[in-house]
This record gives sequence, C-alpha cells and structure tokens, in this order.
Amino acid sequence: MNVQTNITVLVCTYNRCQILKKTIESIAAQTLSQSLGWEILVVDNNSTDQTRQVVEDFRRHYPERLRYLFEPQQGVSHARNAGIRHARGEILAFIDDDEAAGAGWLQNLTANLHSGEWAGAGGRVLPPSSFSPPRWLSSESSFLTAPLAVFDPGLEAGQLKEPPFGANMAFRREVFAKYGGFRTDLGRSGKNMISNEDTEFGRRLLAAGLRLRYEPSALTYHPVEEIRLHQEYFLTWWFNKGRSDVRETGNPANGKRILGIPLRLFPALALEAVRWTVAVEPSQRFICKLKVWACAGQGFESCHQWLNAKKKG
Repeated sequence: MNVQTNITVLVCTYNRCQILKKTIESIAAQTLSQSLGWEILVVDNNSTDQTRQVVEDFRRHYPERLRYLFEPQQGVSHARNAGIRHARGEILAFIDDDEAAGAGWLQNLTANLHSGEWAGAGGRVLPPSSFSPPRWLSSESSFLTAPLAVFDPGLEAGQLKEPPFGANMAFRREVFAKYGGFRTDLGRSGKNMISNEDTEFGRRLLAAGLRLRYEPSALTYHPVEEIRLHQEYFLTWWFNKGRSDVRETGNPANGKRILGIPLRLFPALALEAVRWTVAVEPSQRFICKLKVWACAGQGFESCHQWLNAKKKG
C-alpha cells in the first residue's frame, strides 16, 4: 500500500462463505479520514467451502484494501493469533464473520486508540432490528443475552469495567506483544463450544491496569440463527461456559474436593436446582435452569482435569 496502514480489521472465518459476503461488504463500506490507512485481513480457518473464492472475488474490487490468509490450525484463537502476526496495522479491530458493521463502526471504535491513552475499545453488539425473542427469553439477564453474543452496556461512552466481546472490539497492537495473544485452550474450534478466549484477554489487560473504552456508537449487528432460539442451545452454551470458566481460572490447589470437583460447587448446584423447581415466571425459571447447567459444566471440567492429571501422574 502507498500509505501507512494504521488499522487492520481482522475477520476470522470458518465455512460461512455466503454470510461472509455481507460482513465484508459492511466493512468495505466504512469511511475513515484520508490520513488513515486501513486494511481488511480475512483469516480462513481451514474452511472447506468457497471461502477463498469469495475473498478473491472481493479482492478484485478492493485490491489494496483486502488480504487473504489461510490458517490450517483449527480454532478461533489460532486464527486470531495468526491474523495478529500478519496484520500491518497498529490498531487491530475484530468482528465476527457473520456480523454486519453499522455505519461509522470502524471510525467510532478506533477513534480514541491512536494516542495510546486507551489500550483497547469495545462497541455494542445487537441482534437485528427484526429479532423477536420468545417469551422465555428476557433481555434483562446476561444468562439469556450472552449466548446471542449481545453486548450492550448502554448508550454512554466511557471506561469499561468488563471485557468487550470478540464480536466487536479493537486493541493497540503493542498490547499483544506485551501481554500475549489469545489462549488456544479457549475459544471455538469446529463444533466445540468452549469459549472465553476474547473475554479472558480483556480481563488480562484490565488486571494489568490498562484502560479499555466503551464506544456505544460503534455498532455491529449479530444474526440470531434459528438454532439459537431453542432452549437446548442455551443449555449447551452455558454448560460449556462453565467448562470454559474452569479452564480459564483453573482449580485452586486448596479446598476439599470429590473426584476433582470442589465441594463448594455441590451446594451451589443444589440451591439453583431448588430455585429452578419453585420459580413461576418462565424466563426466571429458565435462568435458574441455566445456572444449574453452568454449575454442571464446572463440575464436569473439574473432574476432567483431575482425571487427566491422574493419568499423567
């Protein structure tokens, strides 16, 4: 490119070539100051569909804007880390391969990251305006919105006290050099629903005292596929979220446990099971059920790690 690349938009993708078209179109339509050079880097994470052809078709229209990278190691963390290594920008923005970026998304998300005052930023992630939730789905609880990838702390910009979602976030490149990339034991890989790779990285930066900014005007829209509108999906998601939490934080060495499962988990599981049984309001009843599944996921992963340790020991 003739000008310095200030920003790289990373799109990691796996077998979503048709949806990917809309994502790339929404990013390519972004406008930034002429003084800022920017690129789109699509990281194909071992897709078996027509992903490469889709990207090559776009490259004919945007030859200086769009690049393609193939990453054979399966897993979103591997794909993101590969993208970080090959990105040209000093600011790296992330968006999912099935999303649509709103007007002004890239400008608003990255505007405050050039000076170095902020290490990163996160924007709002909303479902499409046409989305109509079922009656058991309440927008007031993260237990029901997180599986839909909804991130909406409100309309006021300011400092984040929680990590942003990988569907809409940006960081200065230097933080990856100093604090490392995304953990490869976390994050989606094929049909595996282990998660937390994005929020773990954000928590790592917050724990180090870095400042992350919330930009509500940086909007992306995340589709809600039919599969996500079934209670079974939410139960599976929270079971795996429980597993992911144990992977992220590990099991403390102290404290009594049975088959590797901390004893403290049993009363928590029993309490939520009782609440699930007696709750009357449908969405609240379902939240209690999700908490039971999350506890079960923590127990499963704790036991799994204990068994693996015994095999190695």
